[in-house]
Amino acid sequence: MNRIRRIPSILIAGALAAGLATLSAPGFAAPAAVSVSDCWIRLLPGNLPSGGYFKANNSGAEALDLVGVDSEAFGMAMLHQTQSQGSTSTMAMVDKAPLPAHGTLTFAPGGYHVMLEQPKTKLKVGTTTPLTFSFSDGEKVTASCAVKSAGSTGQ
Repeated sequence: MNRIRRIPSILIAGALAAGLATLSAPGFAAPAAVSVSDCWIRLLPGNLPSGGYFKANNSGAEALDLVGVDSEAFGMAMLHQTQSQGSTSTMAMVDKAPLPAHGTLTFAPGGYHVMLEQPKTKLKVGTTTPLTFSFSDGEKVTASCAVKSAGSTGQ
């Protein structure tokens, strides 16, 4: 009779081990440390470049860099930063933007922004379009971005 009682215990232990192995499989990875919120695009008329703005949040313990943005709606998306010297402001292309550990990186008018050029389709104010953000750890995050008028200053 002792033998019969051991078999269920062995089966339970095996089932628990298999369940734990499944949880560590790639399909059950930990939640992403990076998220993107408050994404919007300032739409300019004609073929003028538009600007993309958002907040990237890093809940992880390691600092990351935003290294690129892709868009199906535009032929070109570049990271830019507005730089002021006295009464003069210029826009400079940057290769990356730092996202601190447990911190936020904000792209806003007058600072970092995504320069969106060569529109592939005619976007309309009030619609949304996706942007895909690439980070230095290889992670990619796609966010739906609200299309706003040229006069818009944000949320």
